[in-house]
Amino acid sequence: MDINARRIWLENMLRIAGPVLENLANRTLKANMPVKGKVDRTDVAHLEALGRLLCGMAPWLESDPQSKEEDSLRKRYANLARASIASAVDPGSPDYMNFSEGTQPLVDAAFLAQAIIRAPSELWFKLNTQVQENLIRELRRTRSIKPHFNNWLLFSATVEAALFSMGFEYDSMRIDYALKQHEQWYMGDGIYSDGPRFRWDYYNSFVIQPMLVDIISLVSSKYYDWEKFKGPILKRAQRYSCILERLISPEGTFPPIGRSLAYRMGSFHLLAQMAYLEKLPNELSPAQVRCALSRVIKRTMNMPGTFDKDGWLNIGFAGYQPDVGEDYICTGSLYLCAAVFLPLGLNESSRFWSLPDEKWTSKSIWHGMDMSIDHSIY
Repeated sequence: MDINARRIWLENMLRIAGPVLENLANRTLKANMPVKGKVDRTDVAHLEALGRLLCGMAPWLESDPQSKEEDSLRKRYANLARASIASAVDPGSPDYMNFSEGTQPLVDAAFLAQAIIRAPSELWFKLNTQVQENLIRELRRTRSIKPHFNNWLLFSATVEAALFSMGFEYDSMRIDYALKQHEQWYMGDGIYSDGPRFRWDYYNSFVIQPMLVDIISLVSSKYYDWEKFKGPILKRAQRYSCILERLISPEGTFPPIGRSLAYRMGSFHLLAQMAYLEKLPNELSPAQVRCALSRVIKRTMNMPGTFDKDGWLNIGFAGYQPDVGEDYICTGSLYLCAAVFLPLGLNESSRFWSLPDEKWTSKSIWHGMDMSIDHSIY
């Protein structure tokens, strides 16, 4: 087992998570979290931070680490996560969050819903009855928000899939529409357009394919036409995982292409998800993915200016670069970077953590090693 790599991943994830969960559990998040950005987004920033952070942490919170020290940490942060959810959905809390005003709350309610899908035991069943009732109420309130005609359809669908997983009434039409519309937006070779127009960015990894995979894994058995989507969605996700892995340079950098670069290593959400689900394609070994993502994490996290003096994330792609953030980016938005840590949900003895180090694709080929050619899918 690569104990050192896992330790580094865990330390970095908890460094990101600590200020958010400790403050929110103590009901001081709104008082203490700075909300930086080009426009005032204090009405949505806190749900952004919570939903996006837990979306990435959830598999680890749900795991059963072999190390007593790590499991002690896991239990502590699981308690903080539940207290944070309780604070966020309690109308009497100073950190009560906005789930329905404007349009942005739909996005981050969906990331929170995705976290619950990924950690149902820790983030749903262990909540007390009052918190569960409050949470369901807030998730249902997002139904008043009309999603944009793009990846946002999946936010509505993910909320409904979470309600389904919790055993509550859900709107199958919102799921059906998102699945069938994205089928129409599939462009080929593992790539979906984000709405009617294609954009070169990382949204296939930030949102589109991870949510498609989680939704279809939950609901495919409900309808025959949904079941037919399951195989193609996975095959496309595997192909795009290959593309993402090949974008990681020998030095652990990756192209600054498109929108939302301030999500940093969240650009590899899908690759991390496929590793966590142990659904990597045959072309990728778990070890090479671990080594590639480890280099990305090290390169990203060690950049000066990534954090402010109090430990909150700063806006930027490689350090502190406020101009990298679009108008919809603020401090809370940045916590989608936690999606890279999904493989911490795997046991230490899994192939992802236990196999010897291995060069990833670009490192191999730029060291002159022979390798098989890349193939598109049809």
